[in-house]
Amino acid sequence: MADYSQYLQEGFNLPHDVVELPSRGKFYKNKKSALKVGYLTAMDENILLADNKNNDIISTLLRNKIYETDFHPDELLDCDIEAILIFLRNTAFGSEYKLILRDPKTLQEFEVSTQLDELNIKKPLHEPDGDGLFTFVLPVGGQTVRCKMLNGYDQKELKKFEDAYPKGVVAPVQTKRLEMQIVSIDNTSDKGEIAKYIQQMPIADSKFIRNSLRDSEPRLDLERVFTAPSGEKVSARITFGAEFFRPFF
Repeated sequence: MADYSQYLQEGFNLPHDVVELPSRGKFYKNKKSALKVGYLTAMDENILLADNKNNDIISTLLRNKIYETDFHPDELLDCDIEAILIFLRNTAFGSEYKLILRDPKTLQEFEVSTQLDELNIKKPLHEPDGDGLFTFVLPVGGQTVRCKMLNGYDQKELKKFEDAYPKGVVAPVQTKRLEMQIVSIDNTSDKGEIAKYIQQMPIADSKFIRNSLRDSEPRLDLERVFTAPSGEKVSARITFGAEFFRPFF
């Protein structure tokens, strides 16, 4: 596996470009709004063709291609990861993205394409404070909550938590996610008290937090609507993972 950290520390200038982050760095301690990202190389083909899980491939690409000594890929929010992956794909293979869809009227498959360099960023409905946190008033309980976005570290911890439960046992992922998202309730930041309150939180309030945080992240608009041969409209979403790159191989 490639590891460029030594070259970065020695000041070796690897070919790269600067990728503007949709988050504008508002959620990171160093407040970086753009990152130096290297181009895909022949060595990276080994990663793209490896028989690994999608998340492993994406994590490896991010570790190898982000040329910042003071920034770890697991700090990134999903919106910024998507922007970096699109940069890597566009600069290596071009911006055309093809999809195979099914005509809802005839049930026949058809191919469409869109341009990844034309994707727009959805404007967030809420802005974070100086600490990268959001303050909401719960519609049912009336409490004031401060919440954070989950980054790569948090997502891995949540996945580890879920995997720890035996097969067939439903892991309380939703409540665990809330415990990680909520920083304080009213004037309480005690994790034990927050966890206790979440157990009895009205579902309307938990849904409100989930929707509010989703609407607060400056995500790329990945939804597309195409016209099938029959004239029917078909919606599709651009997805990320190994298959985002592998059609070229």
